Amino acid sequence: MPHATVHLLRHGEVHNPDGVLYGRLPEFHLSERGRNMARMLAEHFTARAGNGAKIVHLVASPLTRAQETAVPTAEALGLEITTDPRIIEAENHFEGLHPTKSEFLKPKHWYYFRNPLRPSWGEPYKEQAARVIAAVQDARLKALELGGEGAEAILVSHQLPIWATRLSAEGRPLAHDPRKRECTLTSLTSLVFDEDGKILRVEYSEPAAVLLPGAASTPGA
Repeated sequence: MPHATVHLLRHGEVHNPDGVLYGRLPEFHLSERGRNMARMLAEHFTARAGNGAKIVHLVASPLTRAQETAVPTAEALGLEITTDPRIIEAENHFEGLHPTKSEFLKPKHWYYFRNPLRPSWGEPYKEQAARVIAAVQDARLKALELGGEGAEAILVSHQLPIWATRLSAEGRPLAHDPRKRECTLTSLTSLVFDEDGKILRVEYSEPAAVLLPGAASTPGA
């Protein structure tokens, strides 16, 4: 049995009719599909708990879409939602803009493309991974305190910080093509730990895959 597991849950689909890069902007709520995704994840975790999983700790990013995604699971499992700013969306120069080629090619943005490996247009990948891993380790310890051996925690976060964390956990380069991230809406990137707090393996699943066709693809950052 794993000593502890921390599930990084990406939030559900966001109501974003203008298709902007919403990043850390406030009041971006889940769409109807996003709410259905959140309910489906609650059902997934309820079934997991029914099969013996000890899911004892629930954490969410302070952003509205993450908090709303966490609510059905909190209600289903009788957990309180702890808010942790360390798992918030990445900072991004292009926040609030339409992520189109014509927008990105405007001369006023050129400076921000000087180092795509960092990346120079936003929060460095290394810093994202570091803050999320710190939150994950704290959640692991809290889960063990509450549930003992085999305890599990859920952290509701965002695509880019989750993906940067996975790349770091797997020892892969952090620079990447955003189009190739394996982190769909309400997907789970699960970090499985041994008793020394080291990551044994990373597991990935999409409990709400049936709702993905037709979902909005504009990332938060």
